[in-house]
Amino acid sequence: MTNKIQDLLEIATEAALAAGSVLQSFCGKLEEIQEKGRSGDLVTEADKASEAVILEILGRHVPDHGILAEESGKLGDASSKYLWAIDPLDGTTNYAHQYPFACVSIGLLIEGIPQIGVIFDPFHNELFRAAKGLGATRNRRAIAVSQTSILTKSLLVTGFAYDRRETADNNYAEFCHLTHLTQGVRRSGSAALDLAHVACGRLDGYWERGLSPWDVAAGVVIVSEAGGKVTAYDESPFEINSGRVLATNGKIHAELSDALLKTPPLSSWGQQPGVLG
Repeated sequence: MTNKIQDLLEIATEAALAAGSVLQSFCGKLEEIQEKGRSGDLVTEADKASEAVILEILGRHVPDHGILAEESGKLGDASSKYLWAIDPLDGTTNYAHQYPFACVSIGLLIEGIPQIGVIFDPFHNELFRAAKGLGATRNRRAIAVSQTSILTKSLLVTGFAYDRRETADNNYAEFCHLTHLTQGVRRSGSAALDLAHVACGRLDGYWERGLSPWDVAAGVVIVSEAGGKVTAYDESPFEINSGRVLATNGKIHAELSDALLKTPPLSSWGQQPGVLG
């Protein structure tokens, strides 16, 4: 099975690098930026061209596999135990504004479990890869999560879903609460890269809601293989269709989980001494 996994990892790498080259060629030259029905949920010709390249490469190498693609939806053999979850451009809003934080993300689920992940950052030419049991790398060199062991010393990252204007469960309270409890919380705009940066130790933890499988399928493998921990908010097993993920270096995991579960609603903040007045 190891040889098979390695072969599939190389296919994912080929696709990610080819798609990244497409994104590099379109950067700063976009002519079509559209919304996909929800405010702020953008799609461009770069997303579509990147996805087309990935689909062509997967179709050539593994035509009998299933595919779940952000722009094209479900393709291929739905009964296959292999399912590729691909995001041809994670961070489209950043990319459309030429803000250099976006990537290609390609993950492979085998019998429903993420087991291969490749993320390519075309702005910084950083290639993150991992496969179950084979470790994680950045530009072909081994990476590992950070050693930060206390939440107050940690640097975290999160994000906000497209439905944040329509629901009270929008992560705003968690963002504020954890900003007070840590050295800082960043919001970058690319879930896949957030996970990659946890994996290589630049960040100590990440949480988010409102996610799709293609956002996290690759990143959760990379974090796990780099020595980190990935679960639901309450530390129960991670479910890729749940839309929520908690990923850390493992050392702050329980503390961060507890803080998320105990976050007070924003409506109560004004009555707490020393908090928002």
